[in-house]
Amino acid sequence: MVQRYDRLREILRLDPDKDFLAIYRLTATYEFPWDFSRALELALFRTYAVPSIGGLLAETAEFTDRTQKRYDDTALLLDAVVEHGFESDTARTAIRRVNQMHRSYDISNEDMRYVLCTFVVIPARWLDAYGWRPLTHHERRACANYYAALGRHLGITDIPGSYEEFETTLNAYEQAHFGWDEGARKVADSTLDLMASWYPAPVAPTVRRASLALLDESLLDAFRYETPRAPVRRLVQGALWLRGRAVRLLPPRRAPHYARQNPEIKGYPDGYDVGELGTFPVPGSGGCPVPHPRRPAGAEAQPPA
Repeated sequence: MVQRYDRLREILRLDPDKDFLAIYRLTATYEFPWDFSRALELALFRTYAVPSIGGLLAETAEFTDRTQKRYDDTALLLDAVVEHGFESDTARTAIRRVNQMHRSYDISNEDMRYVLCTFVVIPARWLDAYGWRPLTHHERRACANYYAALGRHLGITDIPGSYEEFETTLNAYEQAHFGWDEGARKVADSTLDLMASWYPAPVAPTVRRASLALLDESLLDAFRYETPRAPVRRLVQGALWLRGRAVRLLPPRRAPHYARQNPEIKGYPDGYDVGELGTFPVPGSGGCPVPHPRRPAGAEAQPPA
């Protein structure tokens, strides 16, 4: 019988600089699969508040007209690397698909690096607040190494070298670049509507209000959302905190849980081919919610040596 903290002991026996994929997989798919899904949703939502990112997403219309598909494809492509590892054919196909989509746009390396920072920092902050335990320094270091490796596969440069550097970069970029954009607000509204659609219609407005209660003032200001009432914030955040305390008392998960198993993934009831996920845009039309720079025609991002 696996006890509640046995898997953490397994994680702590691994080297976060060499075994970062194994650590990240154990953390994300055994210890905190629900929390990582929610935190990565919040991470992507956060990127919309940078007008150069949110505005582009509005122009592509992918996250306003085909919101469920874009959500599904993004989650499945990112999770393919977690499940199968960087050297697998499936992960190579997923990374190639991401790069093929993003090649159509001229996007700054700084924006790409910021998106990467959200994937490292926001899950740690979420677990500090709502997890059944916080991430250890060991896990934060492994997460930083995992996303640094992913970033190199995606052609991102000047990647932070530690969790602390990822957090510093994220904070500075948000302070300098968060701001209002009409298109970004439409993308944010569409995303909130999507999340509400996963629940019965009578409770959808409550889900939307609860989602807003999880946003900090900098995000609310950037999107010009009304600040939720303090009792609503306390209720939502308190409920998530109590969930974490309850999960701590449950038996640990015996099998990994991947994003493809999430009930929120609704677009592929009969299965999917990783190579067919996403869009196949002509430069200047279509797109993806995780932007990356244009590459010369015919060039592929190769794994680092």
